[in-house]
Amino acid sequence: MNKSFLSVAALLGALSVVLGAFAAHKLKQIAAVETVAVFETGVRYQFYHVFALLIVALLSEKFSNRWMIWAGNCFITGIILFSGSLYLLTALKIAESTHGQLAGVITPVGGLFFIAGWIFLWLGVSQKNK
Repeated sequence: MNKSFLSVAALLGALSVVLGAFAAHKLKQIAAVETVAVFETGVRYQFYHVFALLIVALLSEKFSNRWMIWAGNCFITGIILFSGSLYLLTALKIAESTHGQLAGVITPVGGLFFIAGWIFLWLGVSQKNK
């Protein structure tokens, strides 16, 4: 078991719950419906990939290889870039900032890290100890 990935997954999972509760209770009072939807997409994808990171952490003992490490790192990076950019985009929309395009450019890069993480996870379980 990879304790580092397990620890990060636990913290990011707790953060997902906090952010989801914030969206459900406070954000809906201060932001437009479309803005809340963007934020909730960030929370949803963060939660999905927390579970992916947990899987990597648990499987890394049985499948101890570089692909599993790459998978975990990609999932963490994807959460930071994809979900983080959506949270930033939400904050910028609430502040009525015109800098939202930069945050929007980061989002698909985070998505690519998510895709890479899933591919590396597949490689990691396909090639046992390489």
